[in-house]
Amino acid sequence: AVVSTQSGHYGRGSNNVADEPESEATDIFVFGKWNPGEVQMKDISLTDYVGVKDKYAVYLPHTSGRYSKKRFRKAQCPIVERVICSMMMHGRNNGKKLLTMRILKHAFEIIHLMTGENPLQVLVDAIVNSGPREDSTRIGRAGTARRQAVDVSPMRRVNQAIWLLCTGAREAAFRNVKTIAECLADELVNAAKGSSNSYAIKKEKSTDCDSALIPLL
Repeated sequence: AVVSTQSGHYGRGSNNVADEPESEATDIFVFGKWNPGEVQMKDISLTDYVGVKDKYAVYLPHTSGRYSKKRFRKAQCPIVERVICSMMMHGRNNGKKLLTMRILKHAFEIIHLMTGENPLQVLVDAIVNSGPREDSTRIGRAGTARRQAVDVSPMRRVNQAIWLLCTGAREAAFRNVKTIAECLADELVNAAKGSSNSYAIKKEKSTDCDSALIPLL
């Protein structure tokens, strides 16, 4: 029998995603391999800005969303896709999303071989460790400008962390026999451990130290 569904279409039964059992929705693995449900967020302040599990879980981090149309909408973009987009920089790499997806996919395989952990957990830990918590800004008009220490918002911490991780991997791979995937894997693993071998951790610490020297008013 032909029955009408709530959406107004006609067909055999309902095709609503909401009607499917919840257990099926949790079985989405990134790249068909890595389970986002296992990821633990160590910094509660970044939970709303690092999309990994639940509605942010995707098989393929290529959602074609318009995340830059409105302020703060990029927080709804899956974090893996944000890293992929950040890797597409410096002119000659603009728009090569499938290439950067393949780079991150290979980097995840290398991370799993090196650490035995879920690469998504390593990525989230690297972002949590790499975002500076304190920074300095210019206060005053021209001629009387001075530096003022300020706290960094969670959104900017995530933005800065992604940019530093991708920049570190890009610079390490330039004129080097190591591939960009290997350099990105090294950068993420070192940043997740908090090692000073990571470009992002070195920059984050220098930012925090510089702002610590400036007195708060």
